[in-house]
Amino acid sequence: MNLNNYYWYFDSVLSHKFCDELVKYGNTKKEQLGLTGQLSKKNEKGTPLKEEEIKDLKTKRNSNVVWLAERWIYKEIHPYIHAANKNSGWNFEWDFSEACQFTKYKLNQYYDWHCDSWEKPYENDNKNVDYRNKIRKLSVTCQLSDKSEYEGGELEFQYRNKDNPNIIAPCEQAKKKGSIIVFPSFVWHRVKPVTKGTRYSLVIWNLGKPFI
Repeated sequence: MNLNNYYWYFDSVLSHKFCDELVKYGNTKKEQLGLTGQLSKKNEKGTPLKEEEIKDLKTKRNSNVVWLAERWIYKEIHPYIHAANKNSGWNFEWDFSEACQFTKYKLNQYYDWHCDSWEKPYENDNKNVDYRNKIRKLSVTCQLSDKSEYEGGELEFQYRNKDNPNIIAPCEQAKKKGSIIVFPSFVWHRVKPVTKGTRYSLVIWNLGKPFI
């Protein structure tokens, strides 16, 4: 699928008060190691991760996360998802948001190249009926930290189509506190290592039926 817009952004639309309250609230919750792919599915089934699995994971991703599903968070951010989906020209059909991932990137933490969408839809026997037979279509990241509070941790996109093969594009807009970045979940991206301080963000994946 060729895209005219690989991401859509809203510049500092979340108030500093909202961002600070969200960081304060997220820091009161128990954090866990951010997982990827099959390890996420394994963890959902309650299977402990082996030491070698954690070691391998940290070659791809090293961050700490807290899961949040408070209505006041969705209420604040959902209008921007709808606006980005329309204004960008994607017009993807979606009808459900997964739990919000409050993410902490501390010193030397990062997330290497990846895309958020699964190869196959969520299984039909998923315990959450709102997930069944759906895929991630729209990803959202909200910048909660001021750029003066950390160094490194840049969000970058990789454009992979016939016209722009493997072009790396830094997302400068993501550095501004309160900014929202929306992009198709199949777009490759990464967060570079944090070299000073802590970078806080909020990620939301939005689901819909598979593309035809």
